[in-house]
Amino acid sequence: DMWTGDAQRMREMGISWVRIAEFAWCRIEPSPGKFDWPWLDRAVDTLHKAGLKVVLCTPTATPPKWLVDEMPGMLAVDARGQPRAFGARKHYCFSHGGYLQQAKRITQEVANRYGNHPAVAAWQTDNEYGCHDTTLSYSAAARAGFRAWLRVRYGEVSALNDAWGTVFWSAEYRHFDEIDLPNLTVTEANPAHRLDFQRYSSWAVAQFNQAQCSILRTHSPGRPISHNFMGFYTEFDHHQIAKDLDIATWDSYPLGFTQNFFLSPEEKAHYCHTGHPDIASFHHDLYRGMCTGAYADAPAHGRWWVMEQQPGPVNWAQWNPAPLDGMVRLWTWQAFAHGAEVVSYFRWRQVPFAQEQMHTGLHRPDNSLDQGGLEASQVGRELAQLATSLGTPYPIRNHAAMVFDYESLWMTQIQSQGKDYNPLELSFRIYSALRQLGLDVDIVSSYADLHAYALIVLPAQTHLHEGLLQRLKNTTAQIFCLPRSGSKTAHLSIPAGISPLEELAGIRVQRVASLPPGVQAGQLDLQGKHCAVTRWFEDIALAGASVEHALHDQRALVTRRANVRYVTGWLDDNTAWQALLGQAAQDAGLKTQTLPADVRISRTGNLWFVFNFSHQNVEWSPHEPAQQLMGEKIIAPCGVALWRIT
Repeated sequence: DMWTGDAQRMREMGISWVRIAEFAWCRIEPSPGKFDWPWLDRAVDTLHKAGLKVVLCTPTATPPKWLVDEMPGMLAVDARGQPRAFGARKHYCFSHGGYLQQAKRITQEVANRYGNHPAVAAWQTDNEYGCHDTTLSYSAAARAGFRAWLRVRYGEVSALNDAWGTVFWSAEYRHFDEIDLPNLTVTEANPAHRLDFQRYSSWAVAQFNQAQCSILRTHSPGRPISHNFMGFYTEFDHHQIAKDLDIATWDSYPLGFTQNFFLSPEEKAHYCHTGHPDIASFHHDLYRGMCTGAYADAPAHGRWWVMEQQPGPVNWAQWNPAPLDGMVRLWTWQAFAHGAEVVSYFRWRQVPFAQEQMHTGLHRPDNSLDQGGLEASQVGRELAQLATSLGTPYPIRNHAAMVFDYESLWMTQIQSQGKDYNPLELSFRIYSALRQLGLDVDIVSSYADLHAYALIVLPAQTHLHEGLLQRLKNTTAQIFCLPRSGSKTAHLSIPAGISPLEELAGIRVQRVASLPPGVQAGQLDLQGKHCAVTRWFEDIALAGASVEHALHDQRALVTRRANVRYVTGWLDDNTAWQALLGQAAQDAGLKTQTLPADVRISRTGNLWFVFNFSHQNVEWSPHEPAQQLMGEKIIAPCGVALWRIT
């Protein structure tokens, strides 16, 4: 009895898209083969009558209890060998053939009924693939699937033995059916075995997604297909999944990610109520680079949305603070500044029961408007007022690129060599330093065309595959490589002979050392600031490069050969990364500026956006003739300003 009023208020708030049914399988099909459609028909029709567009989801993220009871082997199995029991969500194994058929069946039923409904304007497959550590399943189905995948990959088991180096520890296999999954071993499993299982598991996710996409394209032609990815999640190769999507979307929870991930205690406290300024934008740029660009011959940046924007405190982080007033609006505009077509809030109304009852919505459980709803309404009004001024969105084409390669991340995560060497964190720190220099950044696949960029940064490219190596050799862009670049082969071995790094950067790594907390490899001064090398350091020999920056003891920190720089250690301070990246950007002909620590700018076509994450007023304006469209020259805390360059 509330739905008609809900739909009307959505329109009044400026909302135009509504996502539904991602967890609705038990209501769609309460018993095997017995469907209950009228309630969902009414929901879709109610939204349609209000002029709203529906993103309809396949409900495969939550298979119902009756299906689990019929097919208990479909349950995912954790690394300890324990089945993931029913009672939450994401309890299926991507490798299970029987569940794949059930997922295809329910997808086809939903698509048959709603595929041509005028309200259904887009689709979402499943929900947050891999959530709750479910990409890797150590089930019997996964073992069988992995063995079959290995047969295709290697052909002969002798080739696998050579690639994995199984002669070590007497681990050679006589045939593929002897190969188990890389869990429950006495000590560390073979790293190449783990890497291939990660590749197989990622492939299984892609196959699962592709099966749904194929059905939806057949039965609902012309409607774009999306999936909602997550933040700081790397257990499968998102570029593989995005090849079958029209729109990459992600679920943006800046406060939850600030509390749950690798930031320091001081950063977590400082950004408790705003979120780190670069967490959302890092993912905006990552997912903007997914569709229509990852494997193409020319750089293209695809359609992307925020499918779930945090509207207030959530329920799932270690701590769940409330955002400062203004932050929901700021996060929304930040997404638009990075090219989002749509920002969708999760959720419309806070549910008063079950696991997510403490997850706020735009409305409280009593249906009164919460702070997030007030700010979403404000954005709706601003978009309506600015519609003429904003004009046609410009395609985003930045001059700086950061290469993000999932397989390279897996390699370093499998053999980190140091407990706190986190390649994802290093990638984020480098991105953050680029943003604090005022640069807009494209985050691209290692298979993307790089010819249009002036600066290319490789923060965690553990494996320099041949295609990437050739593109880097052929570019005139400034190249900035970080530790461990090109240090492993495709089979996670140390390269024999001349390594790709020596070909590219003109150095040979002689010895590496990971450093425990409190230990430094050395110190140096950069632009008058004292900084230290922590966590990781490499002793190198020059093979055509020269030393650009050295530690106080004269060991090389930064080398350079022509347009390629290589950094041998992990710097302990973001300003040190800014200093080094600023030099590379200057050589690339890019204009940089040192922004206040908690201020970020984005340029989209002829629009300048400025975001103030700080707790004090900030004065900023473009250094060229411009018309202010929103905000003031003095930007308040949690404030947004927008200029159009004239």
